[in-house]
This record gives sequence, structure tokens and C-alpha cells, in this order.
Amino acid sequence: MGPLSAAISTGLPKSVVGEIVFQTGMVGYVESLTDPSYAQQLLTLTYPLIGNYGVPSTEQLDEFGLPAFAESDRVWPAALIVEKMCAEGEQSHWQAVQSLSEWLRKADVPCLAGIDVRQLTKKIRETGTMKAKLIIESDEAKSFNFIDVNAQNLVDVVSKKEVSSYGKGDLKILAVDCGLKYNQIRCLARRGFTVKVVPWNHPIDQETDYDGLFISNGPGDPEICASLVERLANIVKRAEKPVFGICLGHQLLARAIGASTYKLKYGNRGHNQPCTHYATGRCFITSQNHGYAVDEKSLPDGWKALFTNENDGTNEGIVHEIQAFFQCPVPSGTHGWTD
Repeated sequence: MGPLSAAISTGLPKSVVGEIVFQTGMVGYVESLTDPSYAQQLLTLTYPLIGNYGVPSTEQLDEFGLPAFAESDRVWPAALIVEKMCAEGEQSHWQAVQSLSEWLRKADVPCLAGIDVRQLTKKIRETGTMKAKLIIESDEAKSFNFIDVNAQNLVDVVSKKEVSSYGKGDLKILAVDCGLKYNQIRCLARRGFTVKVVPWNHPIDQETDYDGLFISNGPGDPEICASLVERLANIVKRAEKPVFGICLGHQLLARAIGASTYKLKYGNRGHNQPCTHYATGRCFITSQNHGYAVDEKSLPDGWKALFTNENDGTNEGIVHEIQAFFQCPVPSGTHGWTD
């Protein structure tokens, strides 16, 4: 892509490497920055002014003991790129306790402001998602090599290492953490389920004490998680329990049934993705964050497409014609501090 013009550092002055992507949401930067699916990515936000409502408390907990205003315990992108960052002290929201710049510095994450994000986004759309590096003036660019972040197992990086449980419902959900967002736990637990969260490499095909299986979103290439795909294939073959996958979970389940996945040119990331439901013809505006997709043509007998993205024609969900197996890459219903 070539170097960008000089910009202003508003976060930590630090050089980083990763994969550059763009996201078109107008709000929800706190949720995006704490979303594990953005691990090791240089996240470009296309809305022209970012940080104007500040950052809420990261210590306030909900009824399940989870951070009330975040999707995880930390900031995941390697860097944030914006056109204009709200000046410190000018953020305005009754729950704001700090500025976005201050929060990023505490999180050890650099932020670049003063970039023409329209030009940058257009370049990414034309060229595709690419390797990138952000170099501060005092560092030597040649000493930082480009990396392919999807060549490593990012799911292993973001997944919790211990088993945990939330809620006290009679029905039990076994949730596989591939980069699980806290709001997904809240959505399930508040609907009367007990949610048992397990690491991505947990022997889920040996578990029996649950009523439904949930495979979460997460970063990276689904092909890397071959061991999880094998365990999912064992579960699907038994056809005993309902299975629901979101985002990466959608892709993993697709691979488990023998379908193939592929990398999108620049991904679908934002709050305004139009998706058409096959059965009804209704179009829904959805929130998405995925860089890989399922090849509809590779679906085996008994499976059919559920949603299609109207922007690029990619698959956004599949469903089994008989069994209770369903997945889609559209995890969020609202955007902002109540996502």
C-alpha cells in the first residue's frame, strides 16, 4: 500500500505490526476495542470523530461479575487509526470516567489520528486486507517485519484457559470460548440459562451434561482450529443436542460438516450490513465482524443457506433442514454501551 502521510499519536507512542482492517460503525468503539476478534489488527474507524463520549468505568461489574461496559478484560487491536480524536477533557457522557486517548495509553495501545480514513478505507477496499505496520518517528521501520497474523492460532491467544460458569438457569449451555464476547454470556444468562464457558481446546465431544452447544466468535483463520473442527464433527454426527455458532463459530461448524471457508478481500466489519433471509425475503440490517466466509457451494446435502449479505453476496448463515443446527456471523443486536 505504501506509507501514509505523517499523523499525530494520541495513544501510546509505540511501533506495532499486524493486519490493517476498517470498521464502519458510528458508535461502539469501546465494544470494538475490547472485542477479541480484533486481536493483532490495526483497526481503522471510518466515522470522522471518535472518542466524543469517552470511556465508561472498566471496573463496574454486572450481575454476573463481568465488566458491565466491555466485551472482554482488555483492549485487543494492535493499534487504532482514526481521522479525528476527541480532545482530552472534551468527551461528554454521564458515565464517562476517562478519555479514549487516556484509556489507550493505559492499555499500551498506540493510536494514530489525523489520517484521511476515507482514502485509507478506499485503498483497503481496492487492495484488500493487508499486512501493515505503524512506526513512530524514533524507530527504524526496517527493524519491524511484516507478519501474517492469520498464520498463527489467534484463538489460542484470546481464549480463556479455565472453565467458568454464569447464571443459574435450569437449562445448560456449553459455550466454547474462541474469543467469546461478554455480551454473549449476558444474553444467554439473562434468558434463564446456566452458561458453562470452556476453552477452545476443551474436549467438548466428551461433555454430556448440557442442553445446547454454543460456539463463539473469534479471530483468525478457522482452518487453524482443526482439533476443534474434529470435535464439532463428532458432535454433529451424533445429532443429539442443538448447536449454534456465531461468526468464527459459524465457520468452524461449516468446516465440521465438510464445507469450505475462504478469506474475504476486506471483510465485513460494521453495524450496517444488509442481510436477506432466504425463507422470507426480508432484509435485516446487521452488525458484523468477520474476515472469512463460508462457501455456499460446498454445503453438503441436508444443509442450506440462511442469510446472504447484499453488499458482496457472501453467505451469512446456514441451517440444517432437519436437525437443530444453526449458525450465522451476526452476533450483535445493539451498538454502544448496551451492546
